[in-house]
Amino acid sequence: MATHTRADLESLLRTRKLDGTLTTAHPWRAAPAGDAVATGLDALDARLGGGVPRGHLSSLAGPPSSGRTSVLVRLLGAVAAGGELTALVDTRDTFDPASAAASGLDVSRLLWIRGGPVTSADSRQATLERQLDRAVKALTLVLQAGGFGLVALDVADVPDPLVRALPFTTWLRLARSVEGSRTACLIVGARAVARSPGGVTIALEAGGAASWSGASDRARVFGGLSIQPRVVQARRAG
Repeated sequence: MATHTRADLESLLRTRKLDGTLTTAHPWRAAPAGDAVATGLDALDARLGGGVPRGHLSSLAGPPSSGRTSVLVRLLGAVAAGGELTALVDTRDTFDPASAAASGLDVSRLLWIRGGPVTSADSRQATLERQLDRAVKALTLVLQAGGFGLVALDVADVPDPLVRALPFTTWLRLARSVEGSRTACLIVGARAVARSPGGVTIALEAGGAASWSGASDRARVFGGLSIQPRVVQARRAG
């Protein structure tokens, strides 16, 4: 009876062109060992069990100065160094390719999709809404195209209420788009938004210890920030 009911529901959704909201009927299974994208940070990879899992939607979240951009750049750089292509949907056009390249990212292997102004007549609210809508659509197209080792959507500078207002089916469609592929999909934001059952959430906290060099206050150079990650994963069936 349950199978028959599900079939009827799927048929109805397809008729109304809403079948993109469906998730897979297959139960979640852990990814094979090694089937993950390494972050390039040994301590974090150890906690992740190898890295960010491929074929799943994962989340990288943290407030400003928590190290989220550094972790993202390290991830993109590690994937590019392995010979794979990467993509970044930069909703608010805040990514700095020069700094990323200086950190070791091969930008020739990065597809950078930049957000930006929509029209001068738009209010700030309308501009942000349209930028977010375009970014999600761009991410969907990239995932459907395939061929990328890592695809990231950066919504960190979009107001949290707008991100939270996206329909839940948005994340279901994205999870389904990447399911079973060799691509790891990462949503980068101030707060964790969504992940698929086999995905992970890397939650970064502010207040990491900063390192500086230089003999005086006027000659000090910022050397880096020690991140404080917390990894959240789905419970494995016993």
